[in-house]
Amino acid sequence: MNIKNPLHIIELREMLAHADYQSIRNYCQSYHPADIADALSSFPDSEARVVLGHAPAPLGAEIFSHLDEDVQASMASGMSRKDLAGLLAEMPPDDRADLFKKMSSELQENVLPALAQAEREDIRRLASYKEGTTGAVMTSDYAALSADLTASQAIDRLREAAPDKETIYYTYVVDEQRRLLGFVSLKDLITARRNARVGDIMHKDVIFSRVEDDQEASARKIQKYDLLALPVVNGGDALVGIFTHDDALDVITQETTEDMEKLAAITGAHEAGVYLKTPSWIHFKNRAYWIVGLAALGLISGVIIHSFQASLMHMLILALYMPMVADTGGNTGSQSATVVVRALALKEISPKDTFRVLYKELKISVLLALILGGLSWLKVMFLSRGDNIPMGISLAKAGFAIAAALALQVVTATLAGAILPLFAAKMKWDPAIVASPALTTVVDITGLLIYFTSAKLILGV
Repeated sequence: MNIKNPLHIIELREMLAHADYQSIRNYCQSYHPADIADALSSFPDSEARVVLGHAPAPLGAEIFSHLDEDVQASMASGMSRKDLAGLLAEMPPDDRADLFKKMSSELQENVLPALAQAEREDIRRLASYKEGTTGAVMTSDYAALSADLTASQAIDRLREAAPDKETIYYTYVVDEQRRLLGFVSLKDLITARRNARVGDIMHKDVIFSRVEDDQEASARKIQKYDLLALPVVNGGDALVGIFTHDDALDVITQETTEDMEKLAAITGAHEAGVYLKTPSWIHFKNRAYWIVGLAALGLISGVIIHSFQASLMHMLILALYMPMVADTGGNTGSQSATVVVRALALKEISPKDTFRVLYKELKISVLLALILGGLSWLKVMFLSRGDNIPMGISLAKAGFAIAAALALQVVTATLAGAILPLFAAKMKWDPAIVASPALTTVVDITGLLIYFTSAKLILGV
């Protein structure tokens, strides 16, 4: 059911207006926490805090965890020390670490003493990892077992630990120094003999990440190997947390948003779900730098056209087909760049595959050039019969010049769309930055040069 339906929001507001706290409690227990968080996002902080305050403590923390981080920080700043400490204690470790990093220094210093020592140390440790690393998105809420336990003892341990753990389907086997030895699934333990040792039934070939690894690379591991969680180890190979599939989905969404915005030459922070919350001025600043710079670079196109002004005046048919050539080059270049950027992002290719990629794109571009060049020649022959063409130049020859220029533009634009992202990756830059507006500007400039040079060589104008 869509809880953000205006009727449901009105109903919740009426409960608040009449201080019907029992109904609020029942209301929170009747819907999924994510749906309630979605509804509360439209409430003032003061009213949202009242709703959370009258939900059962674990449920209130779960609802709060589904709110956007900026909303969480805003609500937390208005809570009492006791309420905020209680909320942090109930939140998943990774979510409370994220919230802690959003708090002001004063609020951090105020709330930490109110937490248990274990929770304080856990928050400090998780909050210390650099943004963008796996350590910054992992949770310390995992289950671990000793290799010496029997399957029966392991199941008993997990039964006791299950209520406080994010997932117990994968349980990690560690030694006394918490070094990762292997893992067992819940299915492994249930189907094993009761007296079988965990060390004998565990899987020793463990896929893992390190705390300093890039978060997207770790998310891609979860995606590639269909994992529910990925163990995370430190420099000493000790298990310090797990990266769960739901957090991996959030990371991939964030990285996809970043790539899409960079493809459009948008700078600044790249976060999912913040479009309406971001002020128009910030959107303007994020877009203006690249667009203004590329517009200035685009003046070169004007210089090229001006230098071939005599050719245009002598043969106006060239002006009629100039947009077609420019658009076709931009489209084919963008297609090539998009495919290559995606392949780079998914680690399907790397800069060392440059020649293989260029050879493949060359074959594709030649086929496209033959089709599009032929179509453009037919277009000139059928649509430009009445156009004013100088004496000594046939319509077929003019069509051939335009078709040849378009075909050559398709080939060069396709190769440029492939090589620019690969070059950016080689230089350790973000390939997405050069893949759209920057490419379009480059293709426009080269396209005009190819177009007018071809006309001059073939038609002699």
